[in-house]
Amino acid sequence: MQLQIKIFFATENRNKISEARQILSKYKIQVEPSNIKKIEIQAEETEKIVIYALKQIKEKDRAIIVEDSGLFIEKLSGFPGSYSSFVFKKVGYDGVLKLMEGEQIRKAEFVSVIGYKHGREEMLFKGKTIGAISDIGIGKSGFGFDPIFIPEGSVKTFAQMSLLEKNQLSHRGKAFRALGEWLQKTKYI
Repeated sequence: MQLQIKIFFATENRNKISEARQILSKYKIQVEPSNIKKIEIQAEETEKIVIYALKQIKEKDRAIIVEDSGLFIEKLSGFPGSYSSFVFKKVGYDGVLKLMEGEQIRKAEFVSVIGYKHGREEMLFKGKTIGAISDIGIGKSGFGFDPIFIPEGSVKTFAQMSLLEKNQLSHRGKAFRALGEWLQKTKYI
C-alpha cells in the first residue's frame, strides 16, 4: 500500500507510535517519530496541555502531532486525570489500586487528545473510552494503566488485548481515527 501523507509524532513513547502507525496506516498515513520535544505543562484539562504543546512547536514544513491522555476515576474525583503519566511514574498502577481498595464503584474513563499542526493550521481530536478499574493488574500487553482498565463491554483489560483489539476500543484509537478521517477528507480528496 502506498502511503500518501507523512506526519511526525512528537513523543518519546514508542508504544504510542506503534498504536498510531497501526491505526493511521488504514488511512494511508505514515507516522514517524519526531525529534521535536513535546513541551508539557501541568493542567487539569488535557486539551490545555495539548494546545500549549502545539503553540511551542515552531516547525512549519512538516505535519506534527502531539498527544496527551489521562485516566479519570470517578470515585477519586477524576484522579489521576491529566496527571496520569506522573502518577504512573511515581506509584504505578499498584498505587492506584491501593487507593481503590474496598471501593465498589470502579467507573473510570480514559481520555486522549491529539493535536495536529502543519504551518499555521492546528486541530484537536478527542477520544474517550468508558470502563472500570479492575481489582488487580492483569495482562502483559500495552503500557501504563492498561493492566487495570477494562473498557465497557469487555471482560479483558487493555493489557490482555492485542494491539488491534485495544486500538478498536481505546480512547487513543478513537482520537487517531478522527484524525485519520479528517486528514483523508481534507488532504487527499
